[in-house]
Parts: sequence; C-alpha cells; structure tokens
Amino acid sequence: MPHESTLYEKLADGQVRCHLCAHFCVVKQNSQGICGVRENRNGCLYSLVYGKIVAENVDPIEKKPLFHVLPGSKSYSVAAMGCNFHCSFCQNHQISQIPPQNDFWGRNTTPDMIVAHALATGCQSIAYTYTEPTVYFEFAHDCCRLAHEKGVKNVFISNGYMSAEALEMISPYLDAINVDLKAFSPDFYKKQCGAFLQPVLDTLSRLKEKGIWVEVTTLLIPALNDAPAELAQLAAYIYALGPETPWHISRFHPDYKLRTISPTPVSIVQDALKIGKDAGLYHVYSGNIPGERTEKTFCRTCGHLLIDRIGFSVRNISLLRNACPNCQTPLDGLWAAG
Repeated sequence: MPHESTLYEKLADGQVRCHLCAHFCVVKQNSQGICGVRENRNGCLYSLVYGKIVAENVDPIEKKPLFHVLPGSKSYSVAAMGCNFHCSFCQNHQISQIPPQNDFWGRNTTPDMIVAHALATGCQSIAYTYTEPTVYFEFAHDCCRLAHEKGVKNVFISNGYMSAEALEMISPYLDAINVDLKAFSPDFYKKQCGAFLQPVLDTLSRLKEKGIWVEVTTLLIPALNDAPAELAQLAAYIYALGPETPWHISRFHPDYKLRTISPTPVSIVQDALKIGKDAGLYHVYSGNIPGERTEKTFCRTCGHLLIDRIGFSVRNISLLRNACPNCQTPLDGLWAAG
C-alpha cells in the first residue's frame, strides 16, 4: 500500500519536489524520483516501499561496520528496495537498483513487528542498512521512534545524502550512523555514483553538530579513489570533524559494473591506514581483510588492547567505565550502561 511521503512540496502543473535527499527531485505526475521508489500520483508524492522489507537479519553490530557502538552486541538489520545513488560498484545492487516496471517486492511488515522481532532476538539496536535508509525514510522514522520508546538503539548505514530537513526529523531517535564517504573527489561522485560530494560533507558536519555518533567508511577502488594525495585530504577532513571519528578503510572486490577491476591490494589498504594515522585520527580500521591487527581497538595513549576483534567477532573487551583500564584515557563511542 503506497504511503504518502513526509517531506515534499506541491508545485505547479501537478508536479512535486521531494525534500528527503540532496537531489531534491522534481517529479512529474505518474513519474518517480531518482531513487525509483517515490511516485507522484495526482500531485501527491508517495513511498512505494513503506513496510516492504527485502532484507531482515540479525547481524553483529561490527558488520555495519560500527566498532564503537555497543561492541559485541547484535543489531536487527532491515532494508527496503531502492537507493538515491547509482554506484557502479554497489555490492547490494540486486535490491538497491530498481529495474523498470518493478513490482516492489518485499515482506509486508509494520514498525511494531520490526521492534518486536528486535527485542525477541536479543538485539540492542536496529540497523537500517543494505540499501539507503533515506529512500524508505517514513518507515525507518516510524521504526526509530517506536524503538526509541522501547530502549532499542537506532543506527543508519547511509551514503550521507539526506537533506537537512530529513536529518532534523530523524535526529531525536538516531543514535549512530556509518556514512560511506566514497571518495574526496567531486568527479568520482558524479561519474561513479550519480551524485555530488558536498552534500555528503554537509551531512557529516550536521551529524556531528547534533551529537550523533559518527563512523566513516571508504571503499578503496584501485585507480579510482586510492591516490595518496586524495586519501590525505579525506583523512584531514575526518580529523577536522573530530579525531575520535573512526575511519574504516575497506578492500574492494569486483562487483556489479566494476567486475573487470582487480581487488584492492592489501598494501594499498595498509598505506591508507598509515595516512589516517599520520593525519591524527585515533582509530583507523581495515575492512574485508580478516585477521588483521587493524580490526582491533587500542588505547590511543598507551596502546593497551581495548577491544579484541577478529572479523566481526569480539573476543574480549577491556574497558573500565568506558576508559582504558591501564591509563584511564576515555574511549569515545556509544557504550552500554556500566
């Protein structure tokens, strides 16, 4: 059942302008926006995927990746179809990219059911992930509000393209977010994602201002976004947001439209980790390279091992009142009480 959109304005000639993301699509009657899941019907904008869940899993929170949010806990992870980006390297393109004449398949559900399932499976959070949560914003918002009432945390895994209005609306219920900062090149965003860089940077700044816990992920793609000078700029930007902001540097594997590009050499990821550390970031992590020491969290002052991880598994947490037990340096993040 189509659900009327939350943020849009009516224009002349039956057109509407969507205000959910930085595309601000002007949508003609009987047409859809860039995301493919919002349609103008008789001068009103509707979400076509409200309550239609295409992915629903219990995941470790580390898989998002969120390393400084309730480490070792489970997160109830959900997604609906659609995305406002068209990334050539998308690893979830089967559900994010909408084919023509799509029937918007998915399991019909409600916010009450999602929150109930999260509680029943012992999850401490709900992750809106796999696709871009902004494009199913109304459903995510309703889930977030109910989860907040029940004491369940809410986390977004996002491309960061939401509008200031959407962020203002979701912020009272959003506890943490991982934003894909895909590159530090406007040209990369335009050619590889069909979007612009600056709105993502604006969102990151707004998230920090609102006190929402932020972690950043960059997928390194050989010869496209792995130039040392560009990575140094990106690391400097994250440092300006706050040196406590974790940066996850992930290894690319061929997928979707970039199947002819080889996986990222591990040495390139290691070089990027050093760039992040040299920029002054407290916590820089590798991704898609299981077993690396750079999956673990160390005290930034004395080097004590605080969170021992292998892949998405947490083997041990050594914290005392959310600080290093050795030197008492606080570890920034979102922790369970006690």
